[in-house]
Amino acid sequence: MGNLKLLDKSVLITGADSGIGKATALLFAKEGADIAIIYHDDDGSAEQTKNEITALGRKCILFPGDINDYEFCEQTVEKVISELGKIDILINNAGVQFPSDNIEDLEEENIRKTFDSNIVGMILLTKVVFPYLKEGGSIVNTTSAVAYQGHPELLDYSATKGAIVSFTRSLALQAKQKGIRVNAVAPGPVATPLTKETFGEEEEDESKPPLQRNASTEEIAPSFLFLVSDDAAQITGQVIHPNGGLIVNG
Repeated sequence: MGNLKLLDKSVLITGADSGIGKATALLFAKEGADIAIIYHDDDGSAEQTKNEITALGRKCILFPGDINDYEFCEQTVEKVISELGKIDILINNAGVQFPSDNIEDLEEENIRKTFDSNIVGMILLTKVVFPYLKEGGSIVNTTSAVAYQGHPELLDYSATKGAIVSFTRSLALQAKQKGIRVNAVAPGPVATPLTKETFGEEEEDESKPPLQRNASTEEIAPSFLFLVSDDAAQITGQVIHPNGGLIVNG
């Protein structure tokens, strides 16, 4: 078990059926938090994550659905409040990507899906959760190193990750009046089911960071823990970069 930095905290996290979201949910549970998970459609992975969290002695509730659906966001948050009593922490982690090495080949449907899933849905869910967050609460958004470096095959995805950085900085200014901190994590290359599905086993082989390997999801999760814990009491409107040594500005 952990050091119980999040004892009896209630966390809502999107995209936690696998990847970085799952690793973060499990780490938070080890630190004493109860977890509510929004995921899109992978029931098997979500149930496995739930089982691993409950095995740690914490509560876990699952909500399949689309955060781009405002009514779904409202209903889900109401259920989280009903079952867990509160929301202390929101982790906006859900995202999709559809690579294309030529802008002429980008499909309009995929562009809209990428923006809806990665930034529009994030804003909608945050809008619904925000009134329930109290002083000392925290929001952490998942952006990416590609927001700063770009990516030749992920034009629209990179654009959404840049939007997440701006959203984080702007919401932090607004949230300071409530005593709520808003930050983001910008991983570099990470071995996740999404990147494996998108790029295969050798994802970005020629552009790996100075550490010469992709990070594991378990290596990224502590960045989220730091930002939501009291250790980061003086940090808001910031992005931290667990990227293996890539040099980025901002």
